Amino acid sequence: MDPADLNLALLVGAGVLLAAVAAVRISTRAGLPSLLVYLALGLMLGESGLGLQFEDADLTQILGTAALAVILAEGGFTTDWKVVRPVAPLAGVLATVGVAISVAVTSGLVYLVLDVDLRTAILLGAVASSTDAAAVFAVLRSMPIRGRLRATVEAESGFNDPPVIILVTVVTSSAWADSSGLGILGQVIYQLVLGVVLGYVVARLGLWVLVRSALPASGLYPIATLAIAFLGFAVAGVAGASALMAIYVAGLTLGNADLPHRTATGSFVEGLAWLSQIGLFVLLGLLASPARLWDALPYALLVGGVLTLVARPLSVVLCATPFRVPWRDQAFISWAGLRGAVPIVLATIPMSVGLPSAERVFDVVFLLVVVFTLVQGPTLPWVARRLGAATGEQPRDLPIESAPLEELGATLLQFTVPPGSRLAGVEVAELRLPPGSAVSLLLRDGTITAPGPTAVLRVGDHVLVAAARDDHPAIERRLRAVSDHGRLAGWYVDLPERSSA
Repeated sequence: MDPADLNLALLVGAGVLLAAVAAVRISTRAGLPSLLVYLALGLMLGESGLGLQFEDADLTQILGTAALAVILAEGGFTTDWKVVRPVAPLAGVLATVGVAISVAVTSGLVYLVLDVDLRTAILLGAVASSTDAAAVFAVLRSMPIRGRLRATVEAESGFNDPPVIILVTVVTSSAWADSSGLGILGQVIYQLVLGVVLGYVVARLGLWVLVRSALPASGLYPIATLAIAFLGFAVAGVAGASALMAIYVAGLTLGNADLPHRTATGSFVEGLAWLSQIGLFVLLGLLASPARLWDALPYALLVGGVLTLVARPLSVVLCATPFRVPWRDQAFISWAGLRGAVPIVLATIPMSVGLPSAERVFDVVFLLVVVFTLVQGPTLPWVARRLGAATGEQPRDLPIESAPLEELGATLLQFTVPPGSRLAGVEVAELRLPPGSAVSLLLRDGTITAPGPTAVLRVGDHVLVAAARDDHPAIERRLRAVSDHGRLAGWYVDLPERSSA
């Protein structure tokens, strides 16, 4: 590639990226996952649009897996374990047993109705049964959904990708003929469990090193944090475990720990996740062939209809009823199972190994995702209101930024009092921080002061707290408790522990 080609490639890439970023606002207002806009951009750039030829399924699979890893790491990092912990058993059952039920029902009906062999039927059922973390996070986090209900759907979408990926990989490999059903089940369980263990262990070890380091620039902390998550991904992959499960667990562990420069790290990871989504969906749009899609439309409608109206509701009922989940919540969980990048990326696996039915599977899944996202995405807010899943806007979480001072054994914590926070109106002395801690600086309306004990906090205040390093976790818990419950937090309300698990 000469400099002229590089300039042209950068021009096209920057133009597509800017168009994709601008499209986020349009898709958000319409209640649609932005994936549809990105897929459309890929189709417009492809063979039926600007004429770019792209048919490399192997490259798509590799880049798609890397992009999914970033998306899952961001999903884990931004998930509050306090909210997820009570619903983790239900989410785990939905992500494993529920997916197995969806795969069995969808594959069985596809095998009976369509003229396909058993292997193709199972592939279609498996590929289509996984909900998509990127689509679910993008839609639900823009809606005022009850915390536990949203956490259930989000956790399921993060947990259910790895088992389906393992199943599709096994079905498309020689293990299809060599392994028994129990052998395949054993492989799935082994890879999932080991992925969870390795992701957690690597994240905890990396965190231990990170919080004891004073890096020369704050911008290095987000890079180091993401590198720890990808180290968990790589270690799991080398060990034969589920790499995607490992990176999700690593992200969850890091995101719920007391990280230096948490806000900057969160923004950095969120930006990379958006970039990964844009690149992934545009790439998948390029790989699709519009000339073949019309022939696959009837099959996509049939498979998607069976999955959305029969298999998904049945799996939710069978899994959620033992947990005494109300039927209205079950209906919402069923309808909120959005599809997106994961099914389409999974559909490239049969293409990469050269299965005879690979193109057909890809076309059906591509159309299925587009059509049913158009149906489910815009209607989800209405469904949430009708089923009582929607709630009033919750107060914003209190973002706390920290920077370690290694030589002094101290930490600086910085936060801004957000709208809706009960920190507003509280005096500095009423924060009741640990002995030795001090509110050393307050920035209000461009003026910096050293606040006294009777200084009253207001919305928009920027506050700097100096403390011993070991007091950092207690201070964060205390500030969040006051932000949620007011100055009497801890007297009539138990302080909520922010788990680092």
